[in-house]
Amino acid sequence: MTPTPPRTSSTPDDPFAALPASSSYPLTSRYHGVPVALYTAPDGRQVPYLTRRLLPPTDGLTPLAEHTVGAGDRLDLLAQRYLGSADQWWRIADANPVIDPRELTATPGRRITVALPGAVPGVGRA
Repeated sequence: MTPTPPRTSSTPDDPFAALPASSSYPLTSRYHGVPVALYTAPDGRQVPYLTRRLLPPTDGLTPLAEHTVGAGDRLDLLAQRYLGSADQWWRIADANPVIDPRELTATPGRRITVALPGAVPGVGRA
């Protein structure tokens, strides 16, 4: 997905003129709500970019299911099964603190948490 085009400004030297007016990423995107910053290249060009996306604290997520990894499991397939969209694989990765999301399905028998999206109310962890 491409961020919104930069705003135009009546002041040519306005450093914020290149920033998008708002995030064009949908609520289902892991980039929704991530702040946009501005990099000024050595030649003076201003390039907007997304800042670092921090992982949510896992203790604030509501578990939907615990899944035991089987041979051939992939996060996109599990997201489709549990969350209804393969594009939501990142929600499973967020609920299980690992550096590389592929670690989650690399070992059959591993138990992973599938959590509800952050804003969905649930019973919470006991």
